[in-house]
Amino acid sequence: MILLPQRPIASLAPNEPGTFPALMELYESNYINMRRLVPTMPRAPVSLISQIPGSLDLHFRLIERFRYTSELNLTYQFKQNDSAYVEPDLRIRVYHDARLAEVVVAHRRHFPIFDAESLAVQRMASAQLYWRWKMNRFLFKWLNYCLRQGHRFEETAHQANGRSFNFS
Repeated sequence: MILLPQRPIASLAPNEPGTFPALMELYESNYINMRRLVPTMPRAPVSLISQIPGSLDLHFRLIERFRYTSELNLTYQFKQNDSAYVEPDLRIRVYHDARLAEVVVAHRRHFPIFDAESLAVQRMASAQLYWRWKMNRFLFKWLNYCLRQGHRFEETAHQANGRSFNFS
């Protein structure tokens, strides 16, 4: 009997950086961490700030909320020489039904803009996958850092209109 080595199946690719399985794992992890940061997603557009002594203020802005998705912005705000700038400036889409969260646009001052929609037109599929993985890996690390610092956007018990939040 002759045994031939089996070829690896492409759809069962290892969970390596830049692969589809790794990207899906990041989307799931980012959703979990986003829910830890914002346990109850606000129902209407709102801007919130989480302030922790000794660390930067974390700015959260809910852009829009639908039944199955939410779009939000997460950033720090810096002041330098009488001007303000945000860094990193991430637009994140949260899929409530699929329990996923992905970076859809990232404005980073020291790096070119990352825009998931325009990137699809400009690059090959493998490069696009890698860039999506890279930006979502950044979100994963940043969310973990923010959570370790103690940032949270939690609803208060005496919430009157769906916008009253307690910043711990």
